Amino acid sequence: MAMLEVEGIHTYYGLIHALKDVSVNVEEGEVVTIIGANGAGKSTMLKTTSGLLKPRKGSIRLNDEELTQLRPHKIVEKGVVQVPEGRRIFGTLTVMENLDMGAFICTNSQKNKKNLNRVLELFPRLKERSKQVAGTLSGGEQQMLAMGRALMTNPKVLLLDEPSMGLAPVLVDDIFATIRQLHDAGTTILLVEQNARLALQVASRGYVLQSGSVVLSDTAENLEKNEMVREAYLGE
Repeated sequence: MAMLEVEGIHTYYGLIHALKDVSVNVEEGEVVTIIGANGAGKSTMLKTTSGLLKPRKGSIRLNDEELTQLRPHKIVEKGVVQVPEGRRIFGTLTVMENLDMGAFICTNSQKNKKNLNRVLELFPRLKERSKQVAGTLSGGEQQMLAMGRALMTNPKVLLLDEPSMGLAPVLVDDIFATIRQLHDAGTTILLVEQNARLALQVASRGYVLQSGSVVLSDTAENLEKNEMVREAYLGE
């Protein structure tokens, strides 16, 4: 039994059938990636998993506990936490206030302090800018803050939606180095990323989405060698 199991999901936007019988599973401690073109359904997949969208059919389970009908904040409480595409930080709050917002589900001050220390150790730049208004941070710093805010919940599964979007190459390298650190520390991650090459380098397994359907799933190593993946997503 996988830690996170998504089975036979069908998600709609009105009459548009966005996800068609999608099944994805993530084992504890794994990094699993979902790759695909713009509009393939990658972000819809994460939004459905985190409860922001409700599927018409299918099942989402965490450690065999059904999550499908839970509201998003209840899914966060269960341990599935999303870092959204575009970061979505609270721009008028300080860095520290944003991190405090990430700790809203936990009333144990000692646990919150431990999680905060972990986040500031992982992202020392956030410690340097703790009193700075978040909206004035650079794009890379905002991505760090969005990830740090999610980590304040001490998630069982971290959902990362396009973490490299809009970032300079050197900052992309920093973000993916952090993903590797989180993986090394045992964090379970489901990663949506348009930069397929980087995603497959950090993941152990992957799924390819096309027009809302999974058309291929394999180890990251095999996907990197797959002719269709190389031509469509690796620019070869």
